[in-house]
Amino acid sequence: MKMPLWALCLVIATTLQAAPPPAEPVEIGTTPQFFVDDHLVDNRWALKQKREAVLRVFHAPVKHAANPLLAGETGFVSVAKDEQAGVFRMWYQTHTWTGKGPEDESKTHYGIAYAESKDGVAWQRPKLGLHEWKGTKDNNIVYKGFNNSRASGPQIIQLPEADRRGFKFVLTYRTSGAKRGNNGVRVVGSQDGVHWDEKSDTLICQLPSDTMNSIVHDSARKEYVMFCRPKNRYRIFEGDILDTGESRRIARISHANLWEEWKPVPQAILTPDELDARANFNAFYGMPVRYHAGIYWGALWCFRFNDHIFTEPAFSRDGFDFDRLPDRPKLLPLGEDGAWDDSMTFGSMDWVEMGDEWWYYYSGWDGDHGGKERNAAIGLARGRKEGLVSLRGPRGGGVVVTRLLKWHGGKLLVNADAAKGELKVRVSDATRKIIPGFDHTDCEPFTGNATVHEMKWRGQSLDTLAGKELRFEFFLREADLFTFRANASK
Repeated sequence: MKMPLWALCLVIATTLQAAPPPAEPVEIGTTPQFFVDDHLVDNRWALKQKREAVLRVFHAPVKHAANPLLAGETGFVSVAKDEQAGVFRMWYQTHTWTGKGPEDESKTHYGIAYAESKDGVAWQRPKLGLHEWKGTKDNNIVYKGFNNSRASGPQIIQLPEADRRGFKFVLTYRTSGAKRGNNGVRVVGSQDGVHWDEKSDTLICQLPSDTMNSIVHDSARKEYVMFCRPKNRYRIFEGDILDTGESRRIARISHANLWEEWKPVPQAILTPDELDARANFNAFYGMPVRYHAGIYWGALWCFRFNDHIFTEPAFSRDGFDFDRLPDRPKLLPLGEDGAWDDSMTFGSMDWVEMGDEWWYYYSGWDGDHGGKERNAAIGLARGRKEGLVSLRGPRGGGVVVTRLLKWHGGKLLVNADAAKGELKVRVSDATRKIIPGFDHTDCEPFTGNATVHEMKWRGQSLDTLAGKELRFEFFLREADLFTFRANASK
């Protein structure tokens, strides 16, 4: 029987690897190890091989019942929890049109507005009196860009202390309203998130990338990486699309230092594929990215030109090759017809950790991208901490064997849901010979649900294996394994 094209594409997508396998033994340190791909998996199988399998499962965050949290002239959003001040801080894009319609960008003014919250749900727009907007300073505008020209696509950058230049917050944004030679992607610093130091405002890339240009610091490569549109060569002049091309793709630029001009040579890395074409989502509007635990976490904005936009997860180990899950689940799907976010959702992976949850803030619209009658708002979705993707063992049980690891020492902590089944762990050597005292039968089964649970073996301590090369063999029966890590003894 001939396999249909869509099924063949699904098989191909399933077998793709985001990056070459790591050199073994893998030194994992105390970093949480995720299963967004098989980067650290040597093998996985079900005990009933003909009927069951150990599957990768996506767990979408749930939209908050109080949504929308903030309505009005809102747009792309970035949120940070200020532990020192005990408040949540939000920066979002806002705009005012002075032309005939929203498509006339030359007549659209963009600014960055600010809101605060004590609990992350109830938000207030403070009257700051800092900048004139719509003829008054009675507003919450905190920045209007270089020389008050235009500021859009704000993102708070997570970066090392040594690169902060003394600032508590560093913001990247785009302007296209300054004089020639000043337009593009810029960065600026602030001590409080409200008053921004205009003297620090630095042009880093003269690229007309009209989306949120996301910047992350890759601690392994020791470089900064920006994800943008390749608009230095596509859609940069007037003419037919045959000549101008399509810029709504994902490209990347990297540079060793943040606070200096980068060479604007974006390299295309992500283009819509055959599965996207099935629903005519033949463009990407942007991809905010976060670098965490050695993984690039992408929030891909899938675009059906010139209509709907939704947010889908994407993952990469190297910042070049991104994996999209085979069944293409949505991180932030569109709301039901008539909902405030039924036409567009612009999410990010800049989650805020709240106890055992990760909170994802996003902007939504009740009208499509090409329409003039639409309203914007900001919402929240909540998910399990470290819980976007799991490996799930079936009813009959399954096994996940890691690559050869160099054990850091200390306790083995797992983030797992085994409330309907059980989770046990065996420790073996390079050739899968059981290390005495660490078999599945020696392990105390976990039958609960916790983001942090210590696995134990009767009368044995993993600390005795510190510095040794070993594998973990997770037995999962109706259980989800999200992450594992070493918690070294003090």
